[in-house]
Amino acid sequence: MNSAMRLKNGHRYRTIMSLLLCGTVMLVAVAPASAQKDKKKKNEAPAPTTSNTSVIPMSDEQQIDYMISTMLGAWQIGDVDKLHQAYADDVTIVNGAWAPPVIGWTNFLALYQQQRARMQQVRLDRTNTLLKVDGTVAWACYQWEFTGTVDGQPTRSLGQTTLVMEKRNGRWVIAHNHTSLVPSTQPSIPAAPGNAPPATPPPGPGNR
Repeated sequence: MNSAMRLKNGHRYRTIMSLLLCGTVMLVAVAPASAQKDKKKKNEAPAPTTSNTSVIPMSDEQQIDYMISTMLGAWQIGDVDKLHQAYADDVTIVNGAWAPPVIGWTNFLALYQQQRARMQQVRLDRTNTLLKVDGTVAWACYQWEFTGTVDGQPTRSLGQTTLVMEKRNGRWVIAHNHTSLVPSTQPSIPAAPGNAPPATPPPGPGNR
């Protein structure tokens, strides 16, 4: 065999070996990756679904506190529907003005809307809340501070509110509301019949 033939055969041998070597390396590289992928699939736990997530129920105290905050927030922005959810239809309301009690949601709503229309930039802050629950009856008392613009005049009022609540159909509602106004030297406007002075928020002002 001449030298040219030997060189040609040697080149072909090196080419075949190179291809075989590359093929082996590729198989070695692919096989573990595939095995790891399969192993990962087997070891992966199914992702938790929202249906398996449990919701921790709130205590009566937490439900009442949340209801009061929602009611006060609704009062600030004038959301009548949310406000009504907090009050019983047969609610009775006593306020700091020398006037008869307001009886029923409908009567309270009329006075609230009359009063709220005269206010802008309302801010309510609730502090020192105390809650007491006894079966399906509860009461809460808290202090509040109101600031805002009433008939174009900046106004600030301080007071205290006591709420009596009942649990009806599994939901806490306000059955009685008694609000007292702390005398202040701040400007105010005349009292509306059957309601607290318009410079003072209707029963239940404040926000936590």
